[in-house]
Amino acid sequence: MKIVFVISCAFLLVAQAPNERLLVWGQAFQTLNVQIREQSILPDSAQLCFQTIVTAFRQETDSLRLAWCADSLRFVFPVKGYSARQIGGQGSGYRPRGFNWFDHSVQGSHPAHDIFVYDRDQDNLDDQTEQPVDVLAMRAGVVVAIENNWQPESEYRGGNFVWIYDPVRDGLFYYAHNSCVVVQTGEIVQAGQKIAEVGRTGFNAAKPRSGTHLHLMYLQLLPNGLPEPQNTYDWLLMAE
Repeated sequence: MKIVFVISCAFLLVAQAPNERLLVWGQAFQTLNVQIREQSILPDSAQLCFQTIVTAFRQETDSLRLAWCADSLRFVFPVKGYSARQIGGQGSGYRPRGFNWFDHSVQGSHPAHDIFVYDRDQDNLDDQTEQPVDVLAMRAGVVVAIENNWQPESEYRGGNFVWIYDPVRDGLFYYAHNSCVVVQTGEIVQAGQKIAEVGRTGFNAAKPRSGTHLHLMYLQLLPNGLPEPQNTYDWLLMAE
């Protein structure tokens, strides 16, 4: 039986300081993410909750949007020491058809790019440096959700992940399959800042047949607050 998850706006407006409000709304986004993943919320209800949260993100980040607008064209390649040559299929892996973030039972789409690292023995270490590979924030933004406690027996597909809201582009970046996450919900990060380390977490990513990679997705927020996947391949090609 599915449970309708309702966000209490009164609770969410208790915090006074901007950073505290971002933290509270980020926690609401995290809760919604879990509810969708566990299919304990109806898709229509999830959309309404998401729109409420997006409205708050937009309002609470007005000052950041103004401060960062000059860097609207700046992108940092999200895997340190690597380049666009390591994008799976040189961009052909992006398949947005059928995507529905609000209904976890809908599968088959892949509105993202996988960026592979050299890790033949699958120990989460670069084969040449024998060190972890850093995941960098592609854009400045606010961390709105993380997972850092994925377990091998879990069937969740994303593993350890980071969601970052970009107030300038008004969209959400999703970095998944990390071995560990080093940022917290509510934290403001700059482009190029380390947010995680590339790993093999997630139901499919942990299997031997899968190469070690970062799963990168971007959801553009529409005027009504709903998400639409956008191909980041050109951004990756021009990234620093």
